[in-house]
Amino acid sequence: MCMADSKADLLAGAGGLVTDEAQSDHQGRKALLLVRNNEDCEEFIALAKTMGINIVDRIDQRGRSDAKWFMGQGKLQDVTEELRSAARGHPWNGVDLLLLHTNATPRQLVGVNDAVGIEVWDRVRLLLSLFTAHASSVEARTQVRIARLQSDRTVLREVVKQQTTGERAGYGGAGQTAAGSVLTNVNRELAALRKRQRKQVKSAAERRRQRKEHAKTVGLAGYTNAGKSSLFRRLSGKEVLVEDRLFSTLESTLGRLESSPRVLLADTIGFIDGLPNATLEAFRATLSEAIECDLLLLLVDAGDPIDEMERKLLTSVRELTERALEVDETSIMERIQLVLTKRDTVDEATIESKQAMISEHGFSNALFISSHSGEGVEALQAVVLNTLFGPKRTLFIHNPEPNQMASEAILSRIFDAVYVHEHKKNENGIEVRISASDETIAILVSNYGQRIELK
Repeated sequence: MCMADSKADLLAGAGGLVTDEAQSDHQGRKALLLVRNNEDCEEFIALAKTMGINIVDRIDQRGRSDAKWFMGQGKLQDVTEELRSAARGHPWNGVDLLLLHTNATPRQLVGVNDAVGIEVWDRVRLLLSLFTAHASSVEARTQVRIARLQSDRTVLREVVKQQTTGERAGYGGAGQTAAGSVLTNVNRELAALRKRQRKQVKSAAERRRQRKEHAKTVGLAGYTNAGKSSLFRRLSGKEVLVEDRLFSTLESTLGRLESSPRVLLADTIGFIDGLPNATLEAFRATLSEAIECDLLLLLVDAGDPIDEMERKLLTSVRELTERALEVDETSIMERIQLVLTKRDTVDEATIESKQAMISEHGFSNALFISSHSGEGVEALQAVVLNTLFGPKRTLFIHNPEPNQMASEAILSRIFDAVYVHEHKKNENGIEVRISASDETIAILVSNYGQRIELK
């Protein structure tokens, strides 16, 4: 295998330096999965399936991970020989991708690529390719590209290091110059992208500030595929991409609570366990929509087995608290309402044990809902409005005496101050159903005196 071919395969696996079309189209590819110590690969396989990648075989090996080849050198050599001899009809025929069930080091990626001669992805590279396929907005594409280039840069540095130390025997000065040149270009593009991202983050922060002056904000967060987009559509009536696959949402989507122009909803990227900080860093601006909201709905899939459910809950809480501390949002846990989704997939026998597990982690007021059937959604809306505005109550605006403010003018100002469910006029004035705190009611009574009566 020549150096040019090796480097092209390697960098495609690292996540960049190829065309966008090649980066995003992996439907129908055949892959082998390399695993150590019989680890649970269900989530990893689901990620590959989301991209249309067909894992034709799984190769497992016990023992410590090899520092250079991930698998033992003998096992990797066996894989290489069988791949090269796989004729038509062999399950491995047509395999052009090797998946490592780990967050591999740059040395392992380079070593496995050199040994096997086909494209190599670890868990991070798989996620980055998935992110690239799903990124649609300008901001999301910028974030993904930064993450991919950061990943590429670590691999390129390893290539340059091995060339200069002689570990990659047989490669001369021209190859070293080419790798160094590519690394320089990556650094240059990263600098430009980060400058662009800073402008996008600043612009998004200003938009959030302006929105908070006129509306309350509710963020939807949780592990990937927890049902955030389905709930967003149910609450807002806004059409968004809703798919039963991982990472169908990468950027924030904003919409209004269908019954209220004063409550904004933000659907954000899902969390996933074990994603390196350097990769998640590129998505910080997306998470800000959830972290800086007035109320955060933390979604967990109630249909998962209890151990899996607990793992995803703790991952989500950890990521939220870490990101919140970075922007000095120390009160994030006080603003979280836990929502257990997909209630229609859970039998009554398991609900009690799952509620007990959740309570152990400090969530005693969790709500069970189903975005599909609508079960529990009305109760969730009531909790949202009560948390943001206060309890539900009724005000009556009495008709004016001569020279007093018109009832409609007072009603307009009430709309600005509280959440109005409905209002109706009769011969004595206007009856208004609202959600408001005692403090807000006291301010209204102070401003309008006997014109307002709390029923």
